[in-house]
This record gives sequence, structure tokens and C-alpha cells, in this order.
Amino acid sequence: MTSYHLPVMAETVVKLFSHCPNGCIVDATVGTGGHAEAILLSNDSIHVVGIDRDSSVLELCRVRLERFGNRIKLIQGRFSQIERLLGEIGVGSSQAAGILLDLGLNSLQVDTPGRGFSYMVDGPLDMRMDATQGIAASDLVNEATEDELVELFRANGEYQNARRVSRAIIASRPLHSTTQLVDVIDRAVSGSARKRKGHVAKRFFQAMRVYVNEEQAELATVLDASMRLLSDGGYLITISYHSGEDGMIKAFMRYAETGGCQCPPQLPCRCGAVSLGRMVFRGVRKPTRDEIDNNPRAKSAKLRAFERVISATGEREGREL
Repeated sequence: MTSYHLPVMAETVVKLFSHCPNGCIVDATVGTGGHAEAILLSNDSIHVVGIDRDSSVLELCRVRLERFGNRIKLIQGRFSQIERLLGEIGVGSSQAAGILLDLGLNSLQVDTPGRGFSYMVDGPLDMRMDATQGIAASDLVNEATEDELVELFRANGEYQNARRVSRAIIASRPLHSTTQLVDVIDRAVSGSARKRKGHVAKRFFQAMRVYVNEEQAELATVLDASMRLLSDGGYLITISYHSGEDGMIKAFMRYAETGGCQCPPQLPCRCGAVSLGRMVFRGVRKPTRDEIDNNPRAKSAKLRAFERVISATGEREGREL
């Protein structure tokens, strides 16, 4: 089992789901099954549906979890397709006891050079989570215009060097390998940017991965669908790894909690907004120091949780967790 991806904050995830009704937990980014395994071990009354778009890691997950028999069901697909995929196996609206979204890359994806996710090893410029669909990163860097590259880099928080790197990419075309792209970025980035923590190529690779896999649109779709799928008292748990994802999740949960109400907080709501539930806790939970020491890739993880409440008022007495 040591070759499997280490699940981030698994104990916290299990503890939170222990407050949900017994039933179906959907791990919509199941990967090699670390979280799913911990959930299944925690309660014999729970069964898990695991969804992942990467067929290679899904096969590893299947081997890992086969001992749980019919308590685990694995499906290949995008998590934006969650309603259709669950509907095909008989899980409909308000029938999921919990939904987990661990939005980080699987360690096996990062560590496999042929996938092209890592700026640390040489490999083809691919970056697709499902290598059979969509455009590869090589298509992006070799065909996008300068303005298109600048826009996607800035959308990922890379403001200072977006234009400089975009011009350097265009001047160096064609680019086919991660090493070639890293060299272009390295030459283009100014000395001041090198003082930042982390590799100079990190944000640029992240921006391309997000674009290639349509991650923002995927996330927006699955968040919206989760409110229709969760049962009363069911939890949506998210683990994100960069500010763009966490910002989307935070905004969504705030809107779901208030129903979009714009009335002054000291006055009763007059706009007719309906709350969909409540945040289980304010802010985020983060990995412990010990976990980060054991799994450095957990360092940037931020966990949020939302309880779905299906009632006339959308209100439920809070619980301390």
C-alpha cells in the first residue's frame, strides 16, 4: 500500500462524515482510494461510490478496495457528470449522505513523467487527467495566442511575468516536453520572481493544467449539483490546494448558506432568499504539522464543509465539531 497516494486529512474527513446519515458517500475524486478506504473502514453501514476521470488510477483503486465487495462502486467519468453518473446506478436527488471533493492531483499522476504534470521531470506536455479526451498542454502552448496565454496565466495568480513568459513561449515554438517549457520559463522570469518560494514554473504549469482539464467549470458544476444530491443533514466536504479553487468554494458556500440574501443582517429577510444549509465551521481546516512532515504535498490543503438542510426555513441547530 506504500505506493498509493496518501489521502490528505483523512481523519478529519472521516470524523465529519460520522455526523451524516448512514448511506451512500460519494467520493467524486476517488483516485487510488485513500479517502474511500478510510471512510469504509470507519462504518460498516456506509457504502461508497467513487468517481474519477483517470482510468489508470481507477484500476489501482479497484484493486485496493476489492475486499469491501458491494460496499464500493467505481465509475469512470468527470465529476461534473455526477448527477447523470449517480442516476445511472439509482442514486437520485437528496439521496447522497455525503460528497467529497479532493481537488489535488494524485501523487501517481505527478510522479509519472509520461503524464506531463510535473515541472521536475522530463516528459511530454500532456497534463490531461483523462488522456483520451480534450486538448493536451502541447496544443495550448503551441497554438494559443499571446493574449490567450497571458489571460490564463493571470487567472492563476501569475501577474508579474505572464506577458514575458507568453512571449518567450511563442518565440520558442514548437515545444513538446516539460523540460523545454521549464527552460523557456526559467530564462524569461526576472530575478525578482526567483525570490518567491517554490519553483518559478509552478504557477505556469498549474495554470495550464487547470485550463486543459477545464477545472473551474468542472468545479462550478459539481458544487451546484451537490446541493441537489445531498440528503437532509448530508455533508459536502472539499479539499483544495490553491487560492482560485478555495475562493470559488468559499463564495459558493456563503451563497448557499444565505440563499443569496442581500437584506441587512440585523433585519429579517424580505427578499425571499432560501438557505440551502450551513457551513459546518467558519474558515478552513488545515493539515497538522505531523501530517505535513509525513506528506509535504498536503501543505497547501484547505478543507471546508457544508451541511445540506432541507426544510421550510433552511435552519438547523448547529453542532460543534
